[in-house]
Amino acid sequence: MKHISSSISGFFSRLLGDVGTVFYISVLIIVAFVAVAASWPEMVEQGAQQVLDATATNVGWLYLLATSGFVIFTLGIAFSRFGKLCLGPDGEPPEFSFPSWLAMIFSGGMGVGLVFWGVAEPMMHFNEPPLGIGDPRTAEAAQMGMRYAFFHWGLHQWANFALVGLAIAYVRFRHNSYGLISETLRPLLGTRVDRGWGKAIDTLAVVSTIFGVATTLGLGVLQINSGLSDLADITYGFTSQLMIIGVVGGLFMISALTPLDKGIRLLSNANMALAALLLLFVLTLGPTAFIFKVMTQTLGEYLGNITEMSLVTTPYSSEHWVEQWTMFYWAWGLSWAPFVGSFIARISRGRTIREFILGVMIVPVVLSMLWFSTFGGSAIYFELYDQVGIADAVATEAPAGLYALLNQLPGGEFLGVGAILLVAMFVITSADSATFVLGMFTSKGVLNPTRFVRILWGGLQLLVASVLLLSGGLYGLRTVSIIAAFPFMLIMVLMTISLYKDLALEFSRREKKELVLTTRIENMLLRESEREEERLAKLESHPDTPEEAEIGKQEES
Repeated sequence: MKHISSSISGFFSRLLGDVGTVFYISVLIIVAFVAVAASWPEMVEQGAQQVLDATATNVGWLYLLATSGFVIFTLGIAFSRFGKLCLGPDGEPPEFSFPSWLAMIFSGGMGVGLVFWGVAEPMMHFNEPPLGIGDPRTAEAAQMGMRYAFFHWGLHQWANFALVGLAIAYVRFRHNSYGLISETLRPLLGTRVDRGWGKAIDTLAVVSTIFGVATTLGLGVLQINSGLSDLADITYGFTSQLMIIGVVGGLFMISALTPLDKGIRLLSNANMALAALLLLFVLTLGPTAFIFKVMTQTLGEYLGNITEMSLVTTPYSSEHWVEQWTMFYWAWGLSWAPFVGSFIARISRGRTIREFILGVMIVPVVLSMLWFSTFGGSAIYFELYDQVGIADAVATEAPAGLYALLNQLPGGEFLGVGAILLVAMFVITSADSATFVLGMFTSKGVLNPTRFVRILWGGLQLLVASVLLLSGGLYGLRTVSIIAAFPFMLIMVLMTISLYKDLALEFSRREKKELVLTTRIENMLLRESEREEERLAKLESHPDTPEEAEIGKQEES
């Protein structure tokens, strides 16, 4: 009997690896949510909407303040004395090449979102201008729409990822500690991170990640369904979306069985190549001069109005635009932050803090602006000057705008097939990346969780995406993202304080060590006559107090 029990225990140990309380509690919470949402989708949708309304009304302003603060903090760290520190032993070379590193950041970050919103967001603002400024479907509405698209995909969004990624990479590679969210708070909480507080924080990070990634997977499935509906007359609805989830899930499982340096890295590089090819086609076949004019002007408007846009709350009106757009984006980014931040940390060993922050915040932002200028700018051009129906397509079905745009270009059907393939690859990469992170969080921070744990989390992600699509579609995805992000936002505020305290402590220790070494070296190398000459020169400029003179005599003796 003992032999059988030992065999069973050994089997589960090999299957799950070193999992603990966080794993079991997180799985229980997610399974319970899936069961309730699948059984009573309308009740879940109504309850989530009520929580969202209360959150937006009472603490919505906190999303704006916190996210803006993260931008200032991360850029400040990058250009401070801390920026030269290496995320690993001093002088260690980066684990991945710079192009592969950027490709994985972009693919694991917001690739699906860019493809989904690249045409949809500018055109939705074109139909309904932000904050009610300007008339619908006018040049003014188009201008405001592009400005807010830049804003929503600019520095604020990527600051969330940079902050969490930097905090985890610092404790994991600089201090050789656990790559857990709770570990980043040790300078504040001390040994409490090893007990209940730490378990609660890591569980919250897992749940937030699940909902954030499920939102993105849901958006990707909607985009694929819309493309197949346009090209192959496949019905746009939940049944088709469920079948797409099944197919994408199967492909993702295959990817999840491969090592990080093969599966995700190769897929990420392929994603970037295909995305660049699609971008190049639209850039050259579309209104090229108009695209670059839009990018140049919108960049100026973004930089000139970034402070005002960051803090708009519309307290003097019943306008809900900020809650529906800016707050959703910030909450989506916050709920993604544990996943994207941890994944970026995992692939950033050997980078300096300055290189890490600028690579995560500047390069993806520039690429995002080019993407929106190309796809959103082209859609606006065709709609303003030719009235080809892209705005109507988006008003009917948000993800349909991309295919309506591609149909205006030579070889539109082939471009549409490429877009569907690109979204599918982004979805697979995002899901695969997330399984690594969820496995790390629930396996006590190990860098390579077992395959079973990764596949289990992948399956749960797909289930959550399915029930969210069932209980509200696009609006259901938005609602749950905002709710799930709020508690993790508070943890991120504490994370900024803890990270700064940790960095300052390291520099303080380093300065003390350098001072001691310098003093010892000087004492070893300077002759006694030279030290006496230096002491007399000092006395000539300012004589010592009696107390200091006595100390000097004691040191000499």
